[in-house]
Amino acid sequence: MSDPSPQQKSPLHLALDRFLRNRLALACLALTLLFAVACVAGPWLIHARYDQQTAPRYLPPTLAHWFGTDSLGRDLFVRCLIGGRISLAVGLVGTLVSVLIGVAYGAIAGYFGGRTDSVMMRFVDVLYGLPYILFVVLILVCVGTHGTPAERILALFVALGTVQWLTMARIVRGEVVALREKEFVEAARAAGARWPRIVFRHILPNLAGVIAVYATLSVPAIMLQEAFLSFLGLGVQQPLPSWGWLIKDGAAVMDAHPSLVLFPGLLFTAILFALNFVGDGLRDAFDPQMRT
Repeated sequence: MSDPSPQQKSPLHLALDRFLRNRLALACLALTLLFAVACVAGPWLIHARYDQQTAPRYLPPTLAHWFGTDSLGRDLFVRCLIGGRISLAVGLVGTLVSVLIGVAYGAIAGYFGGRTDSVMMRFVDVLYGLPYILFVVLILVCVGTHGTPAERILALFVALGTVQWLTMARIVRGEVVALREKEFVEAARAAGARWPRIVFRHILPNLAGVIAVYATLSVPAIMLQEAFLSFLGLGVQQPLPSWGWLIKDGAAVMDAHPSLVLFPGLLFTAILFALNFVGDGLRDAFDPQMRT
């Protein structure tokens, strides 16, 4: 049986076909998944602790310690894997928080319009005018330096997610304004559907592509923000590593031991580029102007 023609395929099917033909995006997606699997499963397969001395200090890369050891004799390869696990978790959970808040907020503002829309979007404008780092620092200070590592990571999830939703809210609001007067929305109203059903069952499914693209591009942005905070000493606290912490530690001794900053820096750069190329591939795939 032959494949359906482009005219018979759904927009989602067409977007998937375009994405699968993007070799760069597919390669970067495979690299991202490989990173994720290595960061999750790698430390369990390697008999070395990320928080205990396992060899002499500043050991160069060897067969036993692929990336060498740090200033306390801890295996740098294992610490890079644990750091990648934490950085990826912060990026994914922070993006999930921002998507949930931004989509709901923007959809409500765009659907009701009028004064509701004006008040809600002016609030977004006010938050846009304030430095995001201020909110992040305030949340982290509320947790305090005496908080457990798990509490500080949870605070990072909340802090980064609650400042990243503003752009998502604007994007969704603009798309909902364009869709709320379409025929399928009018038909749902005429059938007696209430606004929550119209928004979340009829309008938002048509924005799945836009939301997916922005969410994919938000993950590296949040990871970069987490690395910046950790570099300043405001993020993940020792002995838990993140790529920002590892780069900070390596930068202090990079003249004598460049590998301590080289390896986490290369891993961090590679995953950021991979995630951005995946996001660009999704954006091109869902672009209605693209042709099969």
